[in-house]
Amino acid sequence: MDIKEVKELLAQFDQSSLTEFDLREGSFELYMNKNNVSQRTVQAQPEVEKASEAVPSAVEAEPKISARPAEVPLPAATEGEEITSPLVGVVYLQPAPDKAMFKSVGDKVKKGEVVCIVEAMKLMNEITSTIDGTITEILVENEAIVEYNQPIFRVSKGE
Repeated sequence: MDIKEVKELLAQFDQSSLTEFDLREGSFELYMNKNNVSQRTVQAQPEVEKASEAVPSAVEAEPKISARPAEVPLPAATEGEEITSPLVGVVYLQPAPDKAMFKSVGDKVKKGEVVCIVEAMKLMNEITSTIDGTITEILVENEAIVEYNQPIFRVSKGE
């Protein structure tokens, strides 16, 4: 696949309602994503890297399509407990697009209080706090895909 074909696919993808596109043709692999966060994992293989060296520049040239962000390691010293996702799905940090967030950094939270929603298989699941404390960090973006047991919030105990 040459760069002209990749640019054509890029333009068609940009105008479509698709949010992700994955193409594999022999040793050539192309992945495009309109989401804020992608959960796709890439296993680096020498053949694939050589075959698709020209692709990243074409993908980066289009601002609306982003490649998967690099994994950012968590700081070594993290204080507080985490509220994690009990299932795989899309996390919503606000009850509706026109409503305020359930919780923001600095907000107090009580055990059993709803902190977000995770949509899985068209079902909206309220996620509740497992601890009393203060939200010190929000670890995901709104409408991101979360995995089972993935941390969503960090909460410090006490007042």
